[in-house]
Amino acid sequence: MKMHVTALQKKTLESPWENMEKVTAMLEGRTGPPLDFILLPEIFTCPYDNACFPVYAQEEDGEVCRFLSELSRREGAYLIGGSVPERDGEGRIYNTSYIYDREGKRIGKHRKVHLFDIDVEGGQYFKESDVLSPGDKITVFDTEFGKMGVCICFDIRFPEMFIRMRREGVRAVFVPAAFNMTTGPAHWETLFRARALDQQIFMIGCSPARDEEASYRAYGHSIVTDPWGRVVCQLDHEEGILEADLDLDLTDLVRRQIPLSGTEM
Repeated sequence: MKMHVTALQKKTLESPWENMEKVTAMLEGRTGPPLDFILLPEIFTCPYDNACFPVYAQEEDGEVCRFLSELSRREGAYLIGGSVPERDGEGRIYNTSYIYDREGKRIGKHRKVHLFDIDVEGGQYFKESDVLSPGDKITVFDTEFGKMGVCICFDIRFPEMFIRMRREGVRAVFVPAAFNMTTGPAHWETLFRARALDQQIFMIGCSPARDEEASYRAYGHSIVTDPWGRVVCQLDHEEGILEADLDLDLTDLVRRQIPLSGTEM
């Protein structure tokens, strides 16, 4: 069983409307086979900056969500809408990924569980928890290809999330992410290969393209890794579209050849 995935690696522009127009233009300019899954980058609607999150946060079913719903319906594909700042009814703000089916119906959402709070000596400092609240759930959704999972960026560093998703039956995990120029070169590919290998799943990661003028410079390098731990394909740091046909039979083959399920302590 094969599924076609695409990740849109784009620079993050100043306003939600500019970013939504950019996503539309990238898909309109695309040539290739019909899409099964579309993945957008982390915080694709505004600059990745704590000062921007409260300004651009919307409640669910706001303008950005309506755009994502229409986009998935128009493309006839499942859509993992990167992530956006979400404001709940009590005023809390989350880093949230909305998920839509081929008809544009929202079938799930993931609130980033592990907030990006780091202070690397001589490198990157960022503290999402100054503004954002953490989610508290794993996210798995059903498709005709089987169960799929979603996590956001820093979540990838916590294997227990992936163990739980594997136990739920996931065959692939989609990861909107925005690693930076400190952690990206050191850890990006390694983490995607590690999670693919230790849970015997496909991993699909989508980053913003790098903008040297931005306050937060993303690493880029959107990536797909397979259940054998190999890199299927990867972009560089420029804007681009990453596409891959994933043979899900490989998941079953690898799990038969190297059985891990049921051996956990």
